[in-house]
Amino acid sequence: MGVIAQALLRWYDKHARDLPWRVRPSARAAGVRSDPYRVWLSEIMLQQTTVAAVIPYFERFTTRWSTVEALAAAEDAQIMAEWAGLGYYARARNLLACARAVASKGGRFPDTEAGLRDLPGIGAYTSAAIAAIAFDRPAVVVDGNVERVMARLHAFESPLPAAKPALYALAERHTPKARPGDHAQAVMDLGATICTPRRPACGVCPVMPACAGRKAGIADRLPAKTPKKPKPIRYGIAYLAYSADGRVFLQRRPERGLLGGMLGLPGTDWSETPPRPAPPFRAKWRPVGEVRHSFTHFHLVLSVAVARVGATHGFVKPELTSLPTVMRKAVAMGLSAFQNVG
Repeated sequence: MGVIAQALLRWYDKHARDLPWRVRPSARAAGVRSDPYRVWLSEIMLQQTTVAAVIPYFERFTTRWSTVEALAAAEDAQIMAEWAGLGYYARARNLLACARAVASKGGRFPDTEAGLRDLPGIGAYTSAAIAAIAFDRPAVVVDGNVERVMARLHAFESPLPAAKPALYALAERHTPKARPGDHAQAVMDLGATICTPRRPACGVCPVMPACAGRKAGIADRLPAKTPKKPKPIRYGIAYLAYSADGRVFLQRRPERGLLGGMLGLPGTDWSETPPRPAPPFRAKWRPVGEVRHSFTHFHLVLSVAVARVGATHGFVKPELTSLPTVMRKAVAMGLSAFQNVG
């Protein structure tokens, strides 16, 4: 095992973050193994999302569905409702598909990267993370934190995303055959708590003596990144129909596409030019303003129109249903408009 890997593991043994899906180093040393289900669930939830945002979702999911078989038996709508607000809803659909695939094979996850990649929603990073953390396979686990640590440690100045293969090779060089799961989590913890994007705490870094970026005085500006193109803006209209007894009209979105399978307000398509009005039914629709929301590839400007109508099929209490964030914003604006006019 290399000097850097040794230093990282010594640091991790003392300073590992306490996370609900993680087996602490002391427990692993005593023979406690990670639960592949919890490792897989956390890794899917953590894709493009922060640890702080994921923890309450993870705890709710594992309380309600404590095994992969239990999750596989859940209804699609239940999963989508619990996932609401976490974003990137294709992950939720893949989560359920993967759970059902694993459950159909006896509830056991494959213990190799290749086997894991055959499951729905599991790519190169996620398969490596599960293989290393859950099964102690010497897989190379590289996320944004690891890329930052490697770029700084080696003063690697080529910009992302083109630098990804080279940073992967550097991470592979340091990945030990012993305790690869703890090593992977150590590097990620280092990036999350010490080797942070801004103002890295180099003075307490366990690999500071070997850090070429610090020696060159460029650590805080690594990794370099190619400037991103501005996100395009799309426009849409959402229609909030509100009944006298406090219910709103919701529809389930098509399974495929953005926010697929989620409940939401009826409305127009989202396009690069403001759309023509297309209310779901005849009513006295009144525009009340706009909500704005950013997705991965575009910004959305969603106009909200409201109408008070008699309740019919499809009307529900808004506080009793889970909605994606952009729809929550639209409902909140519409309900506020009703309250303001009495």
